[in-house]
Amino acid sequence: MDFTAITAIVSVAAALSGIVLGWAGRTRSMRDDIKKTAGSGAVLAADVEYIKRGVDDIRLEQRAQGQRIDVLSERVTRVEESAKAAHKRMDRIDGTPRDKED
Repeated sequence: MDFTAITAIVSVAAALSGIVLGWAGRTRSMRDDIKKTAGSGAVLAADVEYIKRGVDDIRLEQRAQGQRIDVLSERVTRVEESAKAAHKRMDRIDGTPRDKED
């Protein structure tokens, strides 16, 4: 074999090994990218789920707070009626009519 044939064979072998190594590196980097994307997607999904649970808890607390306000409003109305009745009884006892505020 002469020098040009050996050079050609070595060049072809180098080109083929470059293609194979390049393809292997590309495949490995694609796998790593897929793993990173899947990992960040899982973290994102977990974060969204955590936020959903927090929003649900806030809604339940808001509903309970609304019920407490309704009960308190009803109690205030009863106290106002009781105070009004008490003022009427005091007016009868005093014998002096008060100015109507209602």
